[in-house]
Amino acid sequence: MSVDWIGYGYATLVASGGVVGYVKAGSVPSLAAGLLFGGLAGFGAYQISNDPNNVWVSLATSGALSAIMGKRFYGSRKFMPAGLMAGASLLMVGKLSLALLRKPAVSS
Repeated sequence: MSVDWIGYGYATLVASGGVVGYVKAGSVPSLAAGLLFGGLAGFGAYQISNDPNNVWVSLATSGALSAIMGKRFYGSRKFMPAGLMAGASLLMVGKLSLALLRKPAVSS
């Protein structure tokens, strides 16, 4: 069993982004979304740590965040925070997609 350190780091980045948004701007939706998506990303990293083929929660979380934050970045053209989160989420989608391609599911 190997630990998904990249996944846990991504989850920490997402959750801390929500906390920073709350502290700097008083944004409760930012805090709620950051903690929700950070928690889901952390749960996905835990699942991958236990079973490397179980990438679906992490893939859905990072895919949703890349779409949401990508749309926000496209509209605002500001790198912080939307561009950073969209980029990090796209990198996670790529990492998880490669993991899916490299380890085919065992059919029984």
